[in-house]
Order: sequence, then structure tokens, then C-alpha cells
Amino acid sequence: MNLLAVERIKLFSTRSPWWCALITLTLAVGFAAIIAGASPADEPLSVAATQFGGSQFGIAVVMVLAALSVTTEYRFNTIRTTFQAVPHRSPALIAKAAVVALVALVIGEIAAFGAWGLGLLMRPNDNLGLHTTQDWLNVAGLGPVFAVSAVLAVALGVLIRHSAGAIALLLIYYLAVEELVQLIPKVGQNIHEWLPFNVANKFLRGSAVGGDGPAPSDSPLSPGWALAYFAGIAVVFLLVALGVAKKRDA
Repeated sequence: MNLLAVERIKLFSTRSPWWCALITLTLAVGFAAIIAGASPADEPLSVAATQFGGSQFGIAVVMVLAALSVTTEYRFNTIRTTFQAVPHRSPALIAKAAVVALVALVIGEIAAFGAWGLGLLMRPNDNLGLHTTQDWLNVAGLGPVFAVSAVLAVALGVLIRHSAGAIALLLIYYLAVEELVQLIPKVGQNIHEWLPFNVANKFLRGSAVGGDGPAPSDSPLSPGWALAYFAGIAVVFLLVALGVAKKRDA
């Protein structure tokens, strides 16, 4: 508990969490307003469509926040003090990942329900109520996806240690690589089905096809197993990062 408190204090002693939370909320609510305002009156807005900004761009912002929570410590050498206080290193890094994941979860839920609430307010006749399990996953599921994405970014931050490198790799992979993989002849589509953010999208969107929200996932997993798979990948990366952090100099 002391480690969690220390990591919370370190995280919120910087401006990054506040700026990233504000940017995420602005993107989520802003895109919901744009989509609700631009959609034709005779075409009902879907619950998934209200989540476009959060699920497409909010995840990227949260991963930047998570990576910076680690790389800035390496940049200013405060990580050495942390490792002197916790020689085994793993508990401190796990505490950091847990705190950042919890912050990301809260940001995700606020952004998701804020975007959905605005869509409901702007389009009251479009049946945007959360009537089904999938409707709830479209909205409430954004928080868990944010949290797992944050753990993945913390792990990458530990492995790379440099802010620019970690952020560049995260954004390039998230925004481009998974889509480009589909262009590989013969095996591209098969590989794409199992890539982490594509699978996470299956958790958020289920088996939806088309629609006015984010593109549907082609993952063969059910939504529940999709989240478990995504979380498993994040845990594997975190374990690798912990092993590497123990073996090298701070």
C-alpha cells in the first residue's frame, strides 16, 4: 500500500495526468458531438458511434500518459532513488503499473459515459439507451481497455526508457501497423485477427458489422475472451519488462 501511495504521489506531482485526462475527455466528447450533429436525422445514431473519439484516439493519449510515467523517471534519474528504496525493483514497477492502470480506467469511464451522455442529449429520439450487454460493453468497456493499454505502455516504457522512442513506437504500432499487417499477402489477414488492439476492439464492439462507429474487429474470440487475451498480452510484456529491469543498470 505504501508503494501504491508513493506512485500515486509521483504521478500526480506532474501535469501529465491532468493534461492527458483533459485531452481524452475532449476527444471523446468532441467526436460524439460532431458525429451526433453530422448524422442525418433519418439515420439513427448507434451507441458504438458515440464512442468513436474515445476508442480510436483516447487510447493513444492514455498510452502516452502511461509511457511518460516511466520514461520521465529514467530521464530525470528519479528511478534510481526508487530502486534504492525497493532493491527488488519489481514491486515498485508493479505498483506503478497498477496506479497508472487505475487512473486510465477512471479516465476511460468518464470519457465513455460523457460521450454517450452527450449523444443521448443531442439525439433523444435515436434509442441510445443501454439495453443490451453489448451496449454496456460499448460504453463501460472502454475503461478496462484503457487500463490494459496503460499496462502495456508502462511495460514498453520500462523496456525502452526513452520518452520519444517509447511514444513513437506505441503510436506507430497503434495507429498504423495493425492495419498495414492486413496487406501482407496470404497470411496478413490471419495475423491481423490476433493482434492485440484488433482483439480489444472485439471486446468493445462484439460482432457488429459496418455501422457508423469504429471499424468492427475480425477476431474469432468472444468479447470476454478477447479482453482476457488482450490483458494476457499486457501481462506478458510487463513480466518481460520486469525481468529486463532487474538485470540492467537503472
